[in-house]
Amino acid sequence: MVKVDNLVKNYGSFRLDVSMEIPDGTVTGIVGKNGAGKSTTIKSILGLVKPDGGHVTINGKEASKLTAKDKEEIGVALSDSGFSTFLTVKDITAIMKKMYPSFNEEVFRRNCSSQRLPFDKAIKEFSTGMRAKLRVLIAMSHNARILIMDEPTAGLDVEARNDILDLLREYLVEDEKRSILITSHISSDLEGLCDDIYLIHDGKVILHEDTDAILGNYGVLKVNEATYEKLDKSYILSTKKDHFGYACFTNEKQFYAENNPNIVIENSDIDDLILMMTGGN
Repeated sequence: MVKVDNLVKNYGSFRLDVSMEIPDGTVTGIVGKNGAGKSTTIKSILGLVKPDGGHVTINGKEASKLTAKDKEEIGVALSDSGFSTFLTVKDITAIMKKMYPSFNEEVFRRNCSSQRLPFDKAIKEFSTGMRAKLRVLIAMSHNARILIMDEPTAGLDVEARNDILDLLREYLVEDEKRSILITSHISSDLEGLCDDIYLIHDGKVILHEDTDAILGNYGVLKVNEATYEKLDKSYILSTKKDHFGYACFTNEKQFYAENNPNIVIENSDIDDLILMMTGGN
């Protein structure tokens, strides 16, 4: 389990202040606009940037006090980090064997082969998709209980993205107590993988919800000005004015469907969540 209590990081006028929890056996996604604080949250949890306040515990231990053995239980894949691009997969295998006693060379080699990653070619000759797959396979290679990933599918085509998502699903199936914390700006990736979602805006968590609830209970009402004035706004989370009247974001679309049968109600997704909760009133 990862638990974050009032994690604070200041960068000039920007202030990150978040709390969240990733229980065992769950996949948690972090979403938000660029600059909202997603990557800062990940790096602060990992100690790659020093927090200015708050507490992070991983598997019941203070993150700053984790031993080398404790850290073996955390697999990390960041978009802006990795091994030197002059190394080969063969070189990385040798390094990982020395770094992690729990490194599973047989599984790592088999996974690299199945993803068509050559063993003797320098990483600098890999495509963007191949490099992304390698980062994920490295993170999974030492039997980590928790994967922490920042934009693992960014910049990839659909096939490469699906390959990575399949790898993550296989990782979860192998041990039901494994967890993943992942950021992404590709909502469809998260919708098919995550159990719950945290929405960060201007450094703060403004919404935490189960993915099934977002896709099943949330919706966007399309109403003209006259209808909007009469509308029961008890379950309206945000409102955005547009050319036809108002778009109203709700977490109880069934309530409005039953009580306002003539209103147009569109199903929502994570993109709608971000757009309406960070751009509406």
